[in-house]
Amino acid sequence: MNKGKVDVLLGLQWGDEGKGKVVDVLTPRYDVVARFQGGPNAGHTLEFNGEKYVLRSIPSGIFQGGKVNIIGNGVVLAPDLFMDEAKALEQSGHPLRERLHISKKAHLIMPTHRVLDAAYEAQKGKNKVGTTGKGIGPTYTDKVSRTGLRVGDILENFPEKYAAAKARHINILRSIMAMGGDDSQISNLKSQISNLDEVEKKWLEGVEYLRQFPIVDSEHEINGFLREGKTILCEGAQGTMLDVDFGSYPFVTSSNTICAGACTGLGIGPNKIGEVYGIMKAYCTRVGAGPFPTELFDETGKKIRDLGHEYGAVTGRERRCGWIDLVALRYSIMVNGVTQLIMMKSDVLDSFETIKACTAYRIVGNASQRCNQEYITRDFPYDIEHGIEPVYEELPGWQTDMTSFTSEDQFPQQFRDYITFLEKELETPITIISIGPDREQTIIRTCPLS
Repeated sequence: MNKGKVDVLLGLQWGDEGKGKVVDVLTPRYDVVARFQGGPNAGHTLEFNGEKYVLRSIPSGIFQGGKVNIIGNGVVLAPDLFMDEAKALEQSGHPLRERLHISKKAHLIMPTHRVLDAAYEAQKGKNKVGTTGKGIGPTYTDKVSRTGLRVGDILENFPEKYAAAKARHINILRSIMAMGGDDSQISNLKSQISNLDEVEKKWLEGVEYLRQFPIVDSEHEINGFLREGKTILCEGAQGTMLDVDFGSYPFVTSSNTICAGACTGLGIGPNKIGEVYGIMKAYCTRVGAGPFPTELFDETGKKIRDLGHEYGAVTGRERRCGWIDLVALRYSIMVNGVTQLIMMKSDVLDSFETIKACTAYRIVGNASQRCNQEYITRDFPYDIEHGIEPVYEELPGWQTDMTSFTSEDQFPQQFRDYITFLEKELETPITIISIGPDREQTIIRTCPLS
């Protein structure tokens, strides 16, 4: 943690790495926690004092008293979902209105964005991306096409601005329906459009609820905090492999999930970035469609899913599970400039006799690599969907229940060996290790293991 700089915490895999818990563990060190991208499709699950909380849009520092939490300009916000989330937290005894600030430049997810999300997915047919249907993509589309609504718009002439944006969306939806297609999908779209008035009531209630929070020029606020010497932690959503530029395109999210996204999503200069914490699981998961080289389709994959409770925090969707992918992780570390690694869910592998790690890819007849010959690479390629076979290294499991450990001195030798192996492969120190869902089940290492 460096004075005058912001630290960034982000996921290095396909999301769901456990960012919420880590932010909550780290926040005592910081004065400010800021979310820089994504929307309510990203659920951060935290467990402490016997309670479980799922955050969708609100920064995970909200549970620490006296901290300023900021929803930055890079976030897309659904007023109705935000209202539900915030009210639930307030009812559980966590005051928000003096702790949470919202950027004027954050874009609003409208009810029609959700209908557009469903329409665009239906058009893709078998090539669906597997979105959560929360309207995230269409909202970012409006942002880039310069037709979006922002939080600051609710402060002046909002009814007129909203009506114009809604009318434009309805025209797009009518054009999509006029193109024809599956009768059931067309019928579903018509039903959603006819129900818009009912959905709008709660959405507009959410807009009024938003007005009760400080709506700020967050870029000025954050840079002002830096000048005052306050410590700031920037929190990302999803994971690096879902980044719209560097992820497994087109099966990605709609924003920049990498460290650079903290600069554009909060208005911070690149020279203000300090530590970059990269979060990974001791294995790997993915939700929705898209390539996943180390995915397991056998009983081992099912066992990891069951032991790790791998189901989406927001959607409840079953996560695909596989061994850790070091090719993808090396790539993520590179594009983010990661300085410290945080390994989550190590305890999920406690009972395995053998642990596997993918150290390279075997490329077999992959036309996009401009080579029809088989070869092995440790570099993450352009296309990981076709002709990719993971090359594994096997390590002995530790077969020890670590969930009650309080110090790294208690780690079994096999687990120490696993950490040393990962640090050597990734050329980055692992400084925090999670051995369970509770905030107390976190080992902050005093020094690298050797």
